[in-house]
Amino acid sequence: MMWRCSQFSFDTKMPTLMGILNVTPDSFSDGGLYVTVDDALAHARRMVQEGAAIIDVGGESTRPGAQPVSSEEELARVIDVVRTLAGEGLCVSIDTRHAEVARACLDAGAAIVNDVSGFTDPQMVDVVADSDCGLVVMHMQGEPQTMQDAPTYTDVVTEVRDWLRDRAQALEAAGVDRDRICVDPGPGFGKTPQQTLELVRNFQEIVHLGYPVMAALSRKSFIGFAYRIENPADRDHASAVEALMACELGASVVRTHNVEEAAKALRDLRPEVVLSLGCNVPLVASEGEEREGKIALVNQAISMLCTLPDTQIVDISGFYESEPAYYEDQDSFINAVAILRTGVPPKELLDYLHAIENSLGRVREIENGPRTCDLDIVDYQLYVIDNDVLTLPHPRALERDFVVKPLLELRPGFVLADGTVVTDENVSVGKAVRL
Repeated sequence: MMWRCSQFSFDTKMPTLMGILNVTPDSFSDGGLYVTVDDALAHARRMVQEGAAIIDVGGESTRPGAQPVSSEEELARVIDVVRTLAGEGLCVSIDTRHAEVARACLDAGAAIVNDVSGFTDPQMVDVVADSDCGLVVMHMQGEPQTMQDAPTYTDVVTEVRDWLRDRAQALEAAGVDRDRICVDPGPGFGKTPQQTLELVRNFQEIVHLGYPVMAALSRKSFIGFAYRIENPADRDHASAVEALMACELGASVVRTHNVEEAAKALRDLRPEVVLSLGCNVPLVASEGEEREGKIALVNQAISMLCTLPDTQIVDISGFYESEPAYYEDQDSFINAVAILRTGVPPKELLDYLHAIENSLGRVREIENGPRTCDLDIVDYQLYVIDNDVLTLPHPRALERDFVVKPLLELRPGFVLADGTVVTDENVSVGKAVRL
């Protein structure tokens, strides 16, 4: 999946770093540091050298309790910086909630509009619909002046996810191409530190929407709360740790004050692996309880995956009941797909999976026949392999409904390591129904 922003494109398989450039006197952690054009440009160029692919220029503080500024004042702060950086061939984002500022900056060469108000202003929608820029659609409950007074949610993850889904769909209906949209759940914007922690620990739920997801965590108050770091400027290392965790859950754009620290942390990002799990022979099941017995075995396999070294399960689909494929004279299957992050190489991972299958009583007497546990590596990020032991991506994955449906539940528009986009166009076996 690509995030397309005017003449720039970013592959969401690997994190993209967005450096924060606040040309404001009152931003919460760096206000006043880059208010002159020369200072702002020098800092932007330094961030690019450190690894930033995007520079996000902001001329209005949106910290809690911040006072709004006029569009004229905001534009006066940012326009020369935007024009100069864009003229140097850099991808520039304008961080604004005002249509006049967005339009002027796009005319000056900006390639992205980052709107903390989520494009709820119809005039802002008109601006981006008339452009080919990228969009960052952020969730915020309330306004910057009041958003932290008493933020209230019944289920913060579900409510933020659904709001972002609805805003993105509204933008598509207004003529914005889907591949231009990135979503930002807005950590700290109209959310208590505890609510924000719950949100960022469940980034995979936002990834399910099928848009690139931004991790805008840098120096936020929830980090001060969780790590007991009072001074925002001292939160850079913890911010980088949080960014790494968010990317392992599927976030693909990291917005950061300290590009060097974030880039260093992201070197530890482990490859993403897609596993298919199946069972149609429960070890123990009373008559009429075969389905529950199969589910129990798949759950047992998932529990055993949790014991693999240097490996974390980051997402699991729902359960699907599927027709048998290839060898049809057998019972129906229970299937699921799991997303892992692992440092275990593909061949070694396969050995671990075979050991789990064997421990759960897998018998290999009939090809594609009945089995207590079947664990297949569908895709292993960055690896394209074809040998006698292992072929990656799995050569038959996309003809199997019991693989495609649960995978697209987790990662709409998923792209395999060989560049193949996962769709249901070639499904021919194993019809699956979600339970």
